[in-house]
Parts: sequence; C-alpha cells; structure tokens
Amino acid sequence: MGDLFLNFLILNLILMNRIHINLKVVDLQNSVRFYNAMFQSEPTVLKDDYAKWMLEEPLVNFSIVESSDQPGIEHLGIQTESQEGLQDLYNRVDQAAGKLREEGDTICCYAKSTKGWVTDPSGVEWEMFHTTGESLTFRGDSDQKACCA
Repeated sequence: MGDLFLNFLILNLILMNRIHINLKVVDLQNSVRFYNAMFQSEPTVLKDDYAKWMLEEPLVNFSIVESSDQPGIEHLGIQTESQEGLQDLYNRVDQAAGKLREEGDTICCYAKSTKGWVTDPSGVEWEMFHTTGESLTFRGDSDQKACCA
C-alpha cells in the first residue's frame, strides 16, 4: 500500500497538482516563525488565526490554523490548477472505491474554492479542491459549518 500511495503523490506532482497539508497549532505566531525558517519563505497569506505558504520547492500548499484542539494534522489534500483537474481527482476517488463528499463552491481558509472530500481506509481526511479567488473571511456565512471537515 505504501508504494501505491507514493506513486499517487508522484503522479499528482507531475500533473502540477499541489499537495496540501493543514496543521492545527497552539501558538500561531511562534509556528509562523518556525515555518518561515524551515521554508526560508514568508507566508503567502497571514491572518490572526491562519497562515499559508504556497511553496514551489517542494510543490506544496502548507497551512496552519490556530486551534484549541489537539495540535497535529487537520487534513491532507490535493489542490488542482483547474476545474478539469478537480473532476479528474473526483474520478480517481470513484476508481479507488472511495465515497466522495462534494462540498461544491465554498469559502474556507480565506479562499473561494470548489471542493470535495474523501476519507482513506485508515480514516485520514483528504480534501480535493480548485481555488478560484481570495476571501476576506475564514469561512463564508456565519451560519456555515466548519470548512475544513
């Protein structure tokens, strides 16, 4: 299973999709300082409760969100460059016999995106999304439930 997963990641990097990693952190400012040094780069997006680095080397969308929950991986994901790329990912979920939960157009993490979710056999949440713009708010309407779940 490990080789299959590694091949999946390599294929996505070749297709110019971007791996997405979202971590929950206790202290955002301290974490931003740490990751700035690790990546030798400032965040692309920096808010009071959120930071995101759109890295080219490695090709990854790495974000952290301040949370009172247990620190660690919030979820993993794949960001596509196009709506067609997102549809391709949805088709892969079907081929893997996964259950796609389409969220559609949404606002989450200060971005406007079209997205869907799948849970792997071990219970790890994977987000698949295509970002279409920026947002001034972390989520859309105040009535909207949590966007990263």
